[in-house]
Amino acid sequence: MPKTNMLNARACDNLKPLPNKSYRKFDGGGLYLEVMSSGAKYWRFKYSYLKTEKRISFGVYPEVSLAKARELRDAARLQVKDGKDPSVVKQENKRIAVLNASNTFKVLALEWHTTKLSGWTAYTAKRQLNILEKELFPTLANRPITDITTPELKAVIRKVEARDALEIAKRTLQVCNQVFLFAAQSGISETNPAANLKGALKTRKVQHYKYLRDDALPEFVEKLETNSADLEPTTLLAMKLLALTFVRTVELRGAKWSEFNFDKNEWRIPAERMKMKVEHIVPLSTQALEVIAKLKTLNGNREYLFPNVKSPRRMMSENTILYALYRMGYHGRATGHGFRATASTILNEQGYNRDHIERQLAHGEGDAVRAAYNHAQYLPERRKMMQDWADYFMGARCRFTKIRVAPLPVTKPELKTA
Repeated sequence: MPKTNMLNARACDNLKPLPNKSYRKFDGGGLYLEVMSSGAKYWRFKYSYLKTEKRISFGVYPEVSLAKARELRDAARLQVKDGKDPSVVKQENKRIAVLNASNTFKVLALEWHTTKLSGWTAYTAKRQLNILEKELFPTLANRPITDITTPELKAVIRKVEARDALEIAKRTLQVCNQVFLFAAQSGISETNPAANLKGALKTRKVQHYKYLRDDALPEFVEKLETNSADLEPTTLLAMKLLALTFVRTVELRGAKWSEFNFDKNEWRIPAERMKMKVEHIVPLSTQALEVIAKLKTLNGNREYLFPNVKSPRRMMSENTILYALYRMGYHGRATGHGFRATASTILNEQGYNRDHIERQLAHGEGDAVRAAYNHAQYLPERRKMMQDWADYFMGARCRFTKIRVAPLPVTKPELKTA
């Protein structure tokens, strides 16, 4: 058993340099303090590995204290006993430290974001980057991704929830999960602390989009036709086209003239602009075509049917339609997205084939391949349904003036399935 602990702190402090010569003072167990002629004092550990005498440095005294040097010696001796070379272990630890320092959360997150750009819309790309920059980077940017723990990540999410931004908290956790999966797939990290937070987010009772019921349509269409709220012409036409086609608001706002085929009276929304990433066909009723003709005179020289008022090269602002509804007196009673529920509810109540309605709403298929194949499914039936819907919607104004309008024609459910 080798002698150990032969030095003490006072003895280490009192060691003086010799001119043009270094010397060693042993503490035992292979540990010694080498005093250089310059006065610097280095901790060294001498050991035998595979019958070869080797040395490793533990740092400079007094930055590395006697107690710390002994701790490092004892750990190194255990490594030798376990068949490991302390010098190799030290180099590997250094390599890992350098790697971790370069693989911070910010570095990996931005790499992940870049790899996803080709599959995202510009809106999605910007939204994901905003989450990284506003919610995650302030706390996690310079943290090695392998060091981030579940409690640490939970604290970040709780800060978002504290603002009552529960939807943003949900998206933030989703982004984290994707970044950690990317790190794992890149061979950088083996753990995903975000996965452990599944079910830990705060939730609130789901509130569906407000929408107009059938009995509210007469007054609404009357206000649209008379423009009682004095809406800007393009906004008024946007509201009409949204109600007639019941697409998603973002799909309407991003509508481009290049997407319309007036020989077939179709609007084909490309897959990259659709929620389910599948091309969507919107048959155009005569009323929708009238709206589009008016838009042509207003914005036919623009890329978008509904350009932004302040920046015409961009699409209409996301709040334009909602604020227009406010001006019309429907604050808390209707939203742009709610027109989808209005059409769906009335068409279902009138007996239209549910499959036709769901296809026109562009609700997702469980199978992406089947969804892509079926983008034109039931197109003849949908053309008729969309014209019937436009006749019924615009005809609702007659009910406001007490003139009876026949209800939508009822179609018998078909027996055939897709």
